[in-house]
Amino acid sequence: MITGELKSRIDKLWTEFWTGGITNPLTVIEQITFLMFARLLDITETRNQKRAGRTGKPYKRIFDEHEQHLRWQFFKQIGADQMLPLIRDRVFPHFKMIAELDTDDGARQTTFKEYFKDAQLMIQKPSLLVSAVNMIDELPLTEGDTKGDLYEYLLGKLTTAGINGQFRTPRHIIRLMVELLDPKPTEVIADPACGTGGFLVGVMEYLLREHTSPEGIIEHPVNGRMEQTYTGDLLEGHWQHIRTRMFNGFDFDATMLRIAAMNLLLHGVDAPDIHYQDTLSNSFTDKFPDKASNGFDVILANPPFKGSLDEEDVHPTLLRKVKTKKTELLFIALILRMLKNGGRCAVVVPDGVLFGSSKAHQALRQYLVEENQLEGVISLPSGVFKPYAGVSTAILIFTKGGRTDNVFFYDLQDDGFSLDDKRTPLYDSHYAGDLPDALARWQARNPEIDADRSDKGFFVSAKDIAGNKFDLSINRYKETEYKEERYDSPKNILDRMKSLEVDIMKDMDELEGMLQ
Repeated sequence: MITGELKSRIDKLWTEFWTGGITNPLTVIEQITFLMFARLLDITETRNQKRAGRTGKPYKRIFDEHEQHLRWQFFKQIGADQMLPLIRDRVFPHFKMIAELDTDDGARQTTFKEYFKDAQLMIQKPSLLVSAVNMIDELPLTEGDTKGDLYEYLLGKLTTAGINGQFRTPRHIIRLMVELLDPKPTEVIADPACGTGGFLVGVMEYLLREHTSPEGIIEHPVNGRMEQTYTGDLLEGHWQHIRTRMFNGFDFDATMLRIAAMNLLLHGVDAPDIHYQDTLSNSFTDKFPDKASNGFDVILANPPFKGSLDEEDVHPTLLRKVKTKKTELLFIALILRMLKNGGRCAVVVPDGVLFGSSKAHQALRQYLVEENQLEGVISLPSGVFKPYAGVSTAILIFTKGGRTDNVFFYDLQDDGFSLDDKRTPLYDSHYAGDLPDALARWQARNPEIDADRSDKGFFVSAKDIAGNKFDLSINRYKETEYKEERYDSPKNILDRMKSLEVDIMKDMDELEGMLQ
């Protein structure tokens, strides 16, 4: 949770970019990301220098003796006219030359070279650059918990959907999906359309919450109330896996990848395995055969909803399962291919996937039910993704392999925010409304007990679903109780109206008498 003061700093920085002529939110975040990265490189170099001084051991330098002027601590002190050409012509090219960095425990840090190879300084005004550098210099980038929240607040300013159906998943929906799957610190996680890395960050936050002992919870005051920071002290023995192998993401938007890499770094994941890749294409299988098939224990995703692909670009193994050009159907087939047998998935889908009548829609749903374990369908209110989109959506939860006996449906009507474009919080907590109940009902679900279809949560047998052309829309199965409303007879209503009219005329006569 970041403080009001920190929010005001970010807002001021955002305004500086806006007034400086950079108004595209994605470009603003990208440029801030580059500058934050430059400062983090300097922080890492200073930390490595101090460690080498204590231990006497050599380290891999980020800046050699001829590159000291490219460090944050140097160029932040020079004038505007000198700073802009130095950062544009020397610092940014230096990003591209950075190979692998060593973390404190010797583990390989992610090759940021892949994400920053096309980095360009878009800031043209020297005064704007100086202002941005000064503001970023004041941000608490050395504080793990705060810097992650800070970056999430920045990402919250992405208020427009992308041209390919991309839009950011709200953090409270991410948290629900992660908690539904309960990922373990030994598992391998992926998002085939990772965007800004929200789901991967959500898993990291979940691990810290679930694997912190009471002694590892640190309380500190924020805006007059106590907040908690989780240390993850029970994750000892898992950190190497978590920081270097656990998190995998793919996206075909290079800007999103840069932001995702920084987002994960600021949340303590030093080496996420993130790649520029269209996971629906033939090249995904060619480049990453171990990831394209049977590669992951857990997948969380909110893939692009709209758009069609050329069949020649789609790998034939996906088309064999569902012959379609629609990306929302192909991604489900892709996820099932990427999961290991027994692997679990929670994915956001548009409602059309649940009840679409085309052969491809029905074939996909039949595949989910008859050749895999479709475990849950959680219906979301249509305003969840506003202001990005007003489309109605649901969360599908399934396990690869086996067969489906019963499916748990839950009608989530209140996600804790207003369902208009403003998305105003309705409660003190951002994890409220039906979310805690949905999780509790999911964890305690029982087909023999949850049989009342007029309830928010209930089971439907696979046989019933098959008999309805594998329709998965909750309204197909939910039963509505109609209560008989009793009304007074028209004569009684008319008599009361006459009585009221008499009383009104009496009051008016009294008022008239007072005026004489």
